[in-house]
This record gives sequence, structure tokens and C-alpha cells, in this order.
Amino acid sequence: MSQERPEGTVDPGPKAPLRDLFAYLRPHRTILVVGGLLSVLGSGAALAIPQVAEYIVNAFGSGEPVGGLLIGLTVAVIVGAAIMAFGGYIMERTGEGIVYDARRKLVDRMFRLKVADVDRLKPGDLLSRVTGDTTLLRTVLTNGLIESIGAFFMLIGAIVLMALKDGVLFLVTLLVLVVVGGMVATLMPRIQKAQFKAQEAVGDMGAVLDRALQAYRTVKASGVEEREIAIVGDAAERARKRGVQVAVWGSLAGVSTWVAFQIAFVAVFAIGGARVASGALEVAELIAFFLYLFFLVMPIGQLVQGAILVQNGLAALQRMKEVEDLPAEETGVAVGTASHEPVGLTFRDVHFRYGDDRPTVHNGVSFEVPPGGLTALVGPSGAGKSTVFALLERFYEHQEGTITVGGRDIRDWPLNDLRASFGYVEQDAPVLAGTLRENLLFAANGASEEELTRAIRRTRLDDLVSRLPDGLETAVGHRGVLLSGGERQRVAIARALLRKPRLLLLDEATSQLDAVNELRLREVIAEVAAETTVLVIAHRLSTVTNADRIVVMEGGTVRAVGTHDELVGEDDLYRELAATQFLTA
Repeated sequence: MSQERPEGTVDPGPKAPLRDLFAYLRPHRTILVVGGLLSVLGSGAALAIPQVAEYIVNAFGSGEPVGGLLIGLTVAVIVGAAIMAFGGYIMERTGEGIVYDARRKLVDRMFRLKVADVDRLKPGDLLSRVTGDTTLLRTVLTNGLIESIGAFFMLIGAIVLMALKDGVLFLVTLLVLVVVGGMVATLMPRIQKAQFKAQEAVGDMGAVLDRALQAYRTVKASGVEEREIAIVGDAAERARKRGVQVAVWGSLAGVSTWVAFQIAFVAVFAIGGARVASGALEVAELIAFFLYLFFLVMPIGQLVQGAILVQNGLAALQRMKEVEDLPAEETGVAVGTASHEPVGLTFRDVHFRYGDDRPTVHNGVSFEVPPGGLTALVGPSGAGKSTVFALLERFYEHQEGTITVGGRDIRDWPLNDLRASFGYVEQDAPVLAGTLRENLLFAANGASEEELTRAIRRTRLDDLVSRLPDGLETAVGHRGVLLSGGERQRVAIARALLRKPRLLLLDEATSQLDAVNELRLREVIAEVAAETTVLVIAHRLSTVTNADRIVVMEGGTVRAVGTHDELVGEDDLYRELAATQFLTA
């Protein structure tokens, strides 16, 4: 029975076939052919060395001058080395292009994944796939596949010349090649499996470290540095053990090849010596054969190493394809319309849960929000309020019921057009590393300076801009750490307003504001609600007492809809919520 993979991972598909590796080579095939030809030329120059050595030995025996032959041998060595060095440079340069393409392709896919898939993945592991796995892929495609081309031609050339020298010794060598090939073929699947687990362990280590770094201040404040160091250390130890397993299988392949060659040298020495003694073979020919046998060591070693690297690459490619094979959202640029008129929305008997093994979050949710004005969603934690926003943005798809925006089923909207109609302020109001200006214009890069100034003024960010040393060009730090929680919330709201949304979604937009700034933001929300539709999730009812309508949710259903005064008089849950916040007796 197959075991279910832990949450936060992707299910591995079939092992990546070799043709998937060649797919990365295809765009660079012309330059790779040139590099391959240079490798072949370099190999040809090297293969001439044993033949020249045979001539030199014969010349010494007959007393002929050898100066020209020695010069020719030296030239062959230098020319072959220069050609192979240039070919190696071309391959490395091409490898950088290959890894660039692979990273762009993988990052492009990651940003098009569905939110539901990204929510269950580990950011550190995804980062590992973009950095570590693609780097390994470059090594495979250059040192693995490409360099193996030159090794292959050198091997073929050496085999042909050995067969021409002496058929008996060639058969002995051929037997060794068959043995080496069989051992390598047996070990390769094990190497690929071990490498996949090693890369997976490195990704897990990155995920554990990312988890701690994302909560760095909490780690420090809690005094648990040693514990987190130990957790990351345990993950690093698992990665080390997986790496050792790869090393074991790789070393076994290398040692097996080395032992086979030692046996081949002994056999050729014994049989070749006997043939020289019987007069069937000249000493110079035996020396040349030995040199060719030595020449087999390097190409076969390269081919074995190349085969190991290919298995490593297939493991890395499998991890990359796990992400690439996940379903992507529909792509394209938002077409939209020139209209910024507010839109209404409706939920009709909507049912939803986050997974087949998860509890129901929406159990027949129905309510209506007319165009324009302020509507609030309130209720205890777990009532399904934030899920309303997730379904509107189509981060998740509801299982039953109907959701419409502007009288149109959201599944009939082009996804980019739908989201372009919304301004969305998340509960934790994320701010990205960069300048304040970059964050404000993040979702509205084409906004004018006048529009930017107006949004800053409306969200009461004037004081912040005037206090910052470089104004709008001031860097706000990683995740906006140099801003206060309330400032980050106001930046997020200004960012959403600059989009000129037809529907503004505010999830706990005042949760980190003091009383003064909350009052100011209430004024901003009331001002915006006069121009567009505003839907607010609120735990602090003081921010929505003046809402046009309040939707009370509990247990995945809507239990009441009305104004603040109406609900205080008619709904027990709302009355209790209001009383606990001193909004009623």
C-alpha cells in the first residue's frame, strides 16, 4: 500500500525520462554541436599520441632520427589541450544559459500556480528547487551529457585502433568493457533514487530554516534559539545522511570500474607478453596498445561519471517537474473595462471546504451586497468570513452554490479581469522589501503622481512620508519591518485604492491601529464607500457600526443581516459581540 506524503510536499510523478533532459538542450543545439565537434577534434589529437609513440619506439630501434616525431607529439598534445579547453569553455557558457532558462521556466510556473497548491507547499523547498536543483541540472548538462560526447568519441576511436593493433588483446579489453557497462547499468537506478532523496532532504532543510527565519523575532523573544538551531541541525543531518548514500553508490560505481581496469591491465600484460615472446606481436605495438588501454581509462571514467551525473540530473528534474506539472491558473493580461463603477455581489447557497479530509467551512452561505456602500462581515473566529474573500478572489473554488459579481458568475469572468476589479487588503497587510513608493505602486504601476499623492493623503500617510529620511524613496526593510503594524496596514490600503477597485475587500483592516488612527481609517472607509463597494471583515465592531448592512456569520452560515441598531435588537449573537466591546448595554 502506498503511503501518503506529508502535508507541504508535492506528489512525485513518474521518473523524469532522459528526453526531458534533452528538452533543455534543444534551444542551444547549435552551439552544443560546435562544442561537441571541438571535443571530437581534441579527442582525435589525443588519439594520435599512441600511434606517434609507436613510431618513436621503432625509430629508436632502427637508429632513425626522432626529433621531428617528438616535436609532432608535443604539438599534438598542445593542440589537443587547447581545442578541448575552448570546447570546455563553450560548454560551461552554454550551461549557464541552460540553467537561466530552467530557472525562468520554473519561476514562471510557480507564480502561476493556484493558491491552494502554494498554501500546502513549503517556501524553503520551493526555493531549493529554483536554486539547488537547477544548478545541479547545469552540472549534469555540461559535465554529464556534453563532456560525455568527447569521451564517447575518444572511446570509439581507441576501440577501433586497438582492434586494428591486435584482435586477441582487443577481445580481452572488450570483455572488460562489457563487465563495466553491466555494473554501471545496475547501479544507475539506485544512484538516481538516492540523489532524489538527497535533494528532497536539502529542500526540507531549507523549509525548516525558512520557517524559523520568517518568525525570527518570535524566536528571539521566546528564547528558543538553541531549540531552533537543533531542529535545523537535525534536518541538516538528514540531508548529510542522504548525501552519504549518494556518495556510497557513486564510489561503488567508480571502484568497480577501477578494479575492472586493473584486471584488464594484468590480462593484457600477461597475454600481450606471451604474444611478444612468441613473435606474434611487436614490442612497439604492445606499448601502443597499452597506451590506448590507458586512454580508455579517462573516457570510460568520464562516461561513468557522466552517467552518475545524469541520474542526479534526472532526480533534480523530477523535483522541478513536480512543480511544473501542478495545474496553473489561466494566464493573460487583464482586459477589463474603462469603467470603475462599483459592482455588487451575491452568495447563493454556497458550500465549501478546503479539502476532502477537512471540515465544511461554508454550509449554504447566502447573502447579497448591492453596488456601492459599506457592508461588513462579522462573527466569531472560524465562522467562514475570510473564506468569503478567498472564494471571491478565486484562490479556491467553491464546491456548490453560486457566486456572482456584477450579476455575472465568477467562473464566467476571465480570472485576471475579475481580480483587476478588486482591491484586496489582507489581514496581515504584507509589505515587500523595497521602497515605500514601490510598495504603494505595487498593484498600480501606471498611477500618476497626483493619484499617488491623493491616496497617501486619504490614508493619512502624510506624516509617515514627511518623517522618513528619503520620503517615498525610503527602503522599508524585509517584509516592511521598519514600519509599524498600523503603518503597514495604511500602506496596504493605499495600495489597494490606487487600483481604483470596483469592489474593495478589507480583511481586519484596523486590527493593528490605535484608537486615533482607527477613527481616521473609519473616515477613509466611509469616504471610499461613497465611490465604490466596500466589503469589510471586522472583529472590532466599532469600525462598522455605521455600515449600510452587517452580515452576521456563525458556523459556516449566515444567521442575520441588518444595520447595527437592527441587529442589536434582533440577533442574540451580534448583541453579545457588541456588548463585549462596550457598544451596547
